[in-house]
Amino acid sequence: MLTDALAHLLATTDFAWSRPAREAPRPTNIQWRADACDDGSILFFQRFDDGVSDDEIHQRYFAGRRFAALVTNRPLDCFDRMPGVALHVTHPDDWAEVVRRFCDVVYPLAPGALHFVGVTGTNGKTTTVKYLESILAAHGQRVLSIGTLGVFLDGVRQVETGFTSPPLIELRRLLHTHQDQADVVVMEASSHALDQGRVAGIPFQDAGWTNFTQDHLDYHRDEDSYFAAKARLLDLIQPGGRLYCTSQAVADRLAARGPMPVPVEVLEPARLPPEAIAAKPFLALTHNRANYALATALAERLIDPGTAREHWRHLQPVDGRFDCRVHGNRAIVIDFAHTPDALDTILGAIRDGFPDARVLTLFGCGGDRDRSKRPLMGAAVARRSDAIIVTSDNPRHETPERIIDDILTGFPEDQAYSVIVDRAEAIARLFDQLAARPDAEPWVALIAGKGHERYIDRDGRKTPYSDQEQVELNLQRLGWTSAL
Repeated sequence: MLTDALAHLLATTDFAWSRPAREAPRPTNIQWRADACDDGSILFFQRFDDGVSDDEIHQRYFAGRRFAALVTNRPLDCFDRMPGVALHVTHPDDWAEVVRRFCDVVYPLAPGALHFVGVTGTNGKTTTVKYLESILAAHGQRVLSIGTLGVFLDGVRQVETGFTSPPLIELRRLLHTHQDQADVVVMEASSHALDQGRVAGIPFQDAGWTNFTQDHLDYHRDEDSYFAAKARLLDLIQPGGRLYCTSQAVADRLAARGPMPVPVEVLEPARLPPEAIAAKPFLALTHNRANYALATALAERLIDPGTAREHWRHLQPVDGRFDCRVHGNRAIVIDFAHTPDALDTILGAIRDGFPDARVLTLFGCGGDRDRSKRPLMGAAVARRSDAIIVTSDNPRHETPERIIDDILTGFPEDQAYSVIVDRAEAIARLFDQLAARPDAEPWVALIAGKGHERYIDRDGRKTPYSDQEQVELNLQRLGWTSAL
């Protein structure tokens, strides 16, 4: 019985500290969300250094809720307020392995039934995963993809997890549920997931690494720690597997760390015929051709080598990644670019792809994240834009005005720009500026930062919002026709 197996595992695991509860119910399930628990739940709660006090943790997650046992990665000051709960604290480096063992009991996976492929990198993970999903599906593979856009089975969305890489218990539940319906699992592996053990025990046959630039320093604290977190992916690649990379700098940095556990192969952006670019305009961008090269290399490890190599024919645009609308000499591009490198890359690609056009960029920056990247984002936009509108993104628990002030410090003193805090109003102003220019004058307007997201995250609430909807509303308002 599952109850007996869970009770045995609790009793035999080598915890750093435990406190039994005399009247705690016998365990019947495992959870990672406190609000999903019942009387028989074992709640696995991973504590981070995020500035939240243990008292706040208790009030936010534990107070008034019932569960049989609590497993944490460190002692909490609120333990004495939980008399009816069995408490367990793992050894500092054992958290992921302990969670994995419990997952093996509750959500077992048939050995060898699924072929796992992981993709990491600062930018391009989602695009690479979706390209790979399309290529494999076109060659008869049943594909489960997991990433920023959600969980898809054979191209049909099953659920949105809210994570690039879900917590391990949720990931294992998803894999257990779909293991009989899929042949291959392609998934994004974020630095947070690799650092927190969210992909512990996942046997990746091969993996890809897109690039590495500044991001997430609010969590990782410094660039070396951020890189080290991503490099943990190599330790999950199985014997006989390899890492494909589209950045020589990443490969060199990995090599400098010492002997590689698996071979690393560096790829150049794919060279494609004019017909491919005409059919799939998003492949005009160099970074998308790099993502395509990575997806192709990973796919060809899984499909019949004798099949045609024109894999680009199977690709579709990726939601919120160079999502383009065209009216006459006006191109409006929605893209998820939200780091200095991503903005510099996509603006450079726009300059290359539309050499005669002027560029108007609308962007903001998220709150409660790495503040140091804000002026760098401002500088990247200033270098490559003819006109700029600075607006709000996901301010979270910060004021949008403070975030914008940080962005503006990256602009040259003589930089011209507009600040419009409300994002919908800013997009309307963008269209008005485009409409005011002569029809014969080509312009590309980049709306950056939110991409596929359909909400604004502010003050702990996610309010429905979509850049795509705002673009469509303004196209209708001006009577502009749109070609994709």
